[in-house]
Amino acid sequence: MELIRGLHNLRARHQPCVATIGNFDGVHLAHQAVLGHLAEKAAALGLPTVVILFEPQPREFFQRDKAPPRIHRLRDKLQALRRYSVDRVLLVRFDAKFASLQAADFIERVLVNGLGVRYLVVGDDFRFGQNRQGDFAMLQQAGARHGFDVAGMHTFQIDSARVSSTRVREALQGGDLARVEQLLGRPYRISGAVLHGDKLGRQLGFPTANVALGKHIPPLTGVFAVDVFGLAREPWPGAANLGWRPTVDGRRFSLEVHLLDFSGDVYGQHLQVDFLKRLRGEEKFASLDELTVQIGRDVTATRAFFGLE
Repeated sequence: MELIRGLHNLRARHQPCVATIGNFDGVHLAHQAVLGHLAEKAAALGLPTVVILFEPQPREFFQRDKAPPRIHRLRDKLQALRRYSVDRVLLVRFDAKFASLQAADFIERVLVNGLGVRYLVVGDDFRFGQNRQGDFAMLQQAGARHGFDVAGMHTFQIDSARVSSTRVREALQGGDLARVEQLLGRPYRISGAVLHGDKLGRQLGFPTANVALGKHIPPLTGVFAVDVFGLAREPWPGAANLGWRPTVDGRRFSLEVHLLDFSGDVYGQHLQVDFLKRLRGEEKFASLDELTVQIGRDVTATRAFFGLE
């Protein structure tokens, strides 16, 4: 999958194509339905597929700290998109200049001149351009003028409820990982490089891999049974703490994974952590001794989950 960073990096070889536009936060089942439809059309036309993403996401640009938390960071989103026959991702910087772009100019600059779109798939409630002035009808009219078709994807439902990023986010915040997996079609995953931490876990008798998270805080906290990928043997079972470490200092959001029955150096390795079951929420303990006892219980519960008692 080719990542095109910015409109200025578009070249003649990127035309023509079939495309879709959106945040694709979570790349959940509704997103996958869009990607599947796009892949079928691309195969019929003999063209590559392009997913147009924005960074930051528009709500993050306009709402700043009040924007809902991301389900996935960009790295994890791109990894998920690789699974679904996406040939290229166009990553557009969403800044004040881009936000002020007129809807007609967006069509001309991005879809027509930039990508040479021949088929476009968007949600039928998709809005774009300055003050959200562009809509599905405007895209259809432009398509008639410029020679591309526009298709709208209808609501995708599970249990008579719409599958959406909001619904996935709510399930994550509630710790309902079974529901999250149902909506995503796969376990929830966070990936990152293993960094040196404060070695507290080692001091307490439970060494952990400190997985880098970047600036985006996921909508999930607690202690979990996890599968870890990226090691010589995979998946490797583990117990993970995701959150603010309130007993230690409560100032740094972190992902720390204790790999069961593991010995070796994992610093610098890039790991993928699949969250399988939430064992408990975050708690603040009166002392490190109390925390150590609880970690022992968490590890025992994790071993039981994996049948390693």
